[in-house]
Amino acid sequence: MLLYFLNRLLSNSAVRFASEKDKAKKLDKGPQESQSFVLNLFKGSLQSSQVFPYPEVLNEDQTETLKALLDPLSKFFSEVNNPAKNEELEAVEPSTLEQLWEMGLFALQVPVELGGLGLNNTQYARLVELVGSDLGVAITLGAHQSIGFKGILLFGTPEQKAKYLPRVSTGKEFAAFCLTEPSSGSDAGSIKTRAVLSPDGKHFILNGSKIWISNGGFAEIMTVFAQTPVKGEDGKEVDKVTAFIVERKFGGVTSGPPEKKMGIKASNTTEVYYEDVKVPVENVLGGVGGGFKVAMNILNNGRFGMAAGLSGTMRVVTKKAVEHANNRKQFGKVINSFGAIQEKLARMAMLHYVTESLAFMISGNMDSNCKDYHIEAAISKVFASEAAWYVTDEGIQILGGMGFMRDCGLEKIMRDLRIFRIFEGTNDILRLFIALTGIQFAGGHLKELQKAFKNPAANLTLILDEVKKRAVRSVGLDSGPELTPYVHPKLAAEAATVSKIIVEFGQAIEKVLIKYGKGIIDEQFILSRIANATIDVYATAVVLSRASKSLKSNLPSAEHELLLTQLWTYEASERIRQNLTAISNGEKVDSYKKLSSLSKNVCEHEGIVQINPLNF
Repeated sequence: MLLYFLNRLLSNSAVRFASEKDKAKKLDKGPQESQSFVLNLFKGSLQSSQVFPYPEVLNEDQTETLKALLDPLSKFFSEVNNPAKNEELEAVEPSTLEQLWEMGLFALQVPVELGGLGLNNTQYARLVELVGSDLGVAITLGAHQSIGFKGILLFGTPEQKAKYLPRVSTGKEFAAFCLTEPSSGSDAGSIKTRAVLSPDGKHFILNGSKIWISNGGFAEIMTVFAQTPVKGEDGKEVDKVTAFIVERKFGGVTSGPPEKKMGIKASNTTEVYYEDVKVPVENVLGGVGGGFKVAMNILNNGRFGMAAGLSGTMRVVTKKAVEHANNRKQFGKVINSFGAIQEKLARMAMLHYVTESLAFMISGNMDSNCKDYHIEAAISKVFASEAAWYVTDEGIQILGGMGFMRDCGLEKIMRDLRIFRIFEGTNDILRLFIALTGIQFAGGHLKELQKAFKNPAANLTLILDEVKKRAVRSVGLDSGPELTPYVHPKLAAEAATVSKIIVEFGQAIEKVLIKYGKGIIDEQFILSRIANATIDVYATAVVLSRASKSLKSNLPSAEHELLLTQLWTYEASERIRQNLTAISNGEKVDSYKKLSSLSKNVCEHEGIVQINPLNF
């Protein structure tokens, strides 16, 4: 009976898969292998290697190098850099920029032999954490190295690296990443800027414009993305995105005035225009037609740094909130004794702990040469940007009217923070990326079973293994993946909770695949909730790993970290189960249809539909 059910289940899925749109073609891929914790989560299986144990990647020399850099940088941001002055000027003070150059902060990961500090990702993350105290400076630095010339580091030829990396480090030439256009934001493939090969084959002639470019007003070296004609396999020309290294001195490159923004006012943001710019063919980055891959890898590679920087921001905010809570008296009591304030501070500390844990987990994975970290990096960006906003909002609430005043500094941080949920991939798009990437991975496994049932005799072992797994789960003989061996004994109960959730998660994804097939790509209400559950499961596994390491090492903060992890696991597991229920519960799904209808009504009326209660 179970074999019949499974066969029918997969056959129905096959029918749905076969009938959907071509735009979901990527969901057709066969079974894949991956070391990613998150991708395997979508199959209901545990891949522990990139989460347990919590990474320790720095050797003695790297640790000493980092310590030598931390003290002067910490003093610089506490004693020299003036965030209020930078905002007033709507630019980082020239003397501040000069000192940042001299300290090597604009070339943290450029190899030493090419003028940089040659830091690995974990060292970089720790320094960026300090820079998070002033997000205007952080964006200036990040736009330069996290994305501006990152493509040269990742994809540059030896000649390109030798020519340009010294210039963006010791040469003190600013870099910028130029992708976004008026008609293309999250949809990078829709850019209109074009580059056509010159008749002599020596240059590409670049024409177009880019908007909202950080460092755009003064960058000398830019990574620019443009459509180029490329011959397809059938010999016909098609447009594909290509990445170019463009110098302002090539001529034809101009910038608009700095944009007036809600926050990060010290960061220079402008439009950049390209008119008949002659770009040498040797300045193609990553091959003609390979620009989309270059852009995505640059963004994927840099996202962990955002979590590290925002972790630093949250430290600053929490410190101010705690100082106020420890000293402010109301009704004859210090306000840190009030439950409402205690809850705020506890959640602020918890969200910081998770954010910091994510940042250094991913940097550690990258430094250990892990290849499958992109979905985890996206999670860290989404989580960090939303956690930092919450922490700052609550910090202002604790300070009350004082927090609303400019002199306190928190209102500036809140304005600066708002962009982080938008740029380098909006959180809405990244949620779709997280969910669909995981579903694609799980779909390959389901497809393998579909193929197996077409020739049962040749695939009997595979089929019976799957049937056995489902049978033992259905009668409760198998609890599925087991996290307990990887964590400290004090976290055994939390590990058992997450183990059960991993199984439930995989089962929920399978049901969604069977119900929607490739049509899942259009079910954004469902995908968003899958992404939220995914984020919570991964974040919980990461803090279990970090807290276990602290407990095993008997760190002074170990018992505090234990409390943070226990509370986080309890609350996250509740949210996860709510989200998993919400993707299959009939009433919930019906509510999504109502949300869609309400939105359509508002759009058709170009605003609020109902009139004032007075009916005029």
